[in-house]
Formats: sequence, C-alpha cells, structure tokens
Amino acid sequence: MFFHKQELQFKSKPDKPDAVYARKLQEVLGGQYGEITVAMQYMFQGWNMHLPGKYRDLVFGIASEEIGHVEMLATMIAQLLEDDPIGATGKAVQDDPTIAAVVGGQDVQHAIVAGAGARLVDSNGNPWQGSYVTASGNLLADFTANANAEMQGRLQVARLYHMTADKGVRDLLSFLLARDTMHQNQWLAAAKEIQEEGLELLPVPSNFPQKLEATEVSYQYLNFSDGATASEGSWASGPTPDGNGTFSYHDGPTTTAPMPPPTTPDPRLYGTSGVPNKVEKVKSTVKDALHRE
Repeated sequence: MFFHKQELQFKSKPDKPDAVYARKLQEVLGGQYGEITVAMQYMFQGWNMHLPGKYRDLVFGIASEEIGHVEMLATMIAQLLEDDPIGATGKAVQDDPTIAAVVGGQDVQHAIVAGAGARLVDSNGNPWQGSYVTASGNLLADFTANANAEMQGRLQVARLYHMTADKGVRDLLSFLLARDTMHQNQWLAAAKEIQEEGLELLPVPSNFPQKLEATEVSYQYLNFSDGATASEGSWASGPTPDGNGTFSYHDGPTTTAPMPPPTTPDPRLYGTSGVPNKVEKVKSTVKDALHRE
C-alpha cells in the first residue's frame, strides 16, 4: 500500500529556466542508473525477497526514498522548463520551435509530448527500460549490484553538478550526492553483514557445490591481452577473496579444444550449406511430407 504526501524531501528551485539542462538532468531520472531504476530495482528486490526482517525492511525503506527522489527530479525538470521560450536561440530559428530545440540542445518532446514536463526517458530521449533492474533473489548479488548502481548514479550527478552554475540546481544535486553517499555505504555494509551472518558467501551462489565446477580453472588468471602488467595485481597471485583458493597467472588459456565441424540446420531454414541445393530441396520436401520438425 502506498500513500503520496505532497511534500518534497529537500527544498530547491532553479534560479532561472534552462531547457537544455533539463534534458541533461533526464539522465539521472530515466537513464540506466537513474532514480527510476534504483526505485524499481529496490522495490522488486523487496517483493522477490524470501527472507523477512531487517534486510527486507532496508530494501523497502530505501526504495520508498528513491521514489521521492524521482519526484524531486521530475519537479526540478518541470521548473527548468517553465517559461523557457523554446526557439530563443536566434532569430534565424525563432520561427520554428522544432529546429530551435534541436539547435539549442533541448529535448523537443519536453514541449510537444510532455507539455513542459519531465519524461520517462534518459538524456537522449531513450525510454526507460525494465531491463535496467536487477532483482535476482540472492541478497549478496543484489546488494552488490545496488552499491554499483549508487556509485554510477553518484558519478553522473557529480558530473552534472559541474555542468551548471545554477545555485538552486546545485543545491538539489548536492543533496542527492549526499544520499548516494549514504546508500553506497548502506549496501556495502549490508553485503558485508550478509556474509558475516553466513546467509550467503562468495562465490555467489555459495550453496552451489564448487566440486561441480571445472575447479582446475576456478582461480586461474588467463591473460588474453598483451598487457603484461595485469600480472602484478592481487587478482593474479595470492589467496582469493572467497578464501577457497589461490590465484595463479597464465599467459593465455590453459585448456584448448579442436573446433567442431559446422552445424547442419534444418534445410527449411534456407541457409547456405555444403550440401547441393537439389539435395536440400528433397530433404525439405520429405520432412514436410512426414510432418517432422
């Protein structure tokens, strides 16, 4: 059950309209690592979670805050679009708002489709996608993905901070940066706690028997590049983070296998093979007659 409270989490208002920057701000609203993504990601993780208690409460708590961040950004974008005269990029294009929008770097659909409002898109106008969401049911995998999402999101907000001198916009971004800082730390702390409590360990999923792996290559660094210095990293020698093995370094693969012969698909798919065309045609006719797939 959800209730909407007509308040924002933080007070901010742009100093002046800026339709070009409104388009840029769409990235952290409807982009891959935008607020819509993290809100939906955390919600679906909560709905898919099989473990009651503190972890589920944590996920729903942050998810609900992120929905509020969606509203804050949508409000800011609308404010940036308010009274911004589309087409004010010079008399040469003033008579055609569509051309003016393209030349000025604006999102033309902000005006035509959304009526000077935010849209469910990224900064290039690509629609937000549910495929951005990670909700696997494995808490260590999901919380690690959440930390990454907050890192990528904070990175983009930090870049946007330097793309404007508008104090009101910077106030909002400063607040979002701070909350991203908190959320990064929360997800990393939660991932650590999951492991300390033995609910999940590395490698994920830890309850899949490693003896069913090809264990001889489980901890081999196979260098497929001519960059030699990769061997100097902690990932190439010494104990592995999961505590189950020791890294070893190898220039290239330690296993090889001969290439199998080309496959022979159903002739009714009409690919070109080494079989004469007349033979393929007969095979197709016979299969059809026998009603065989």
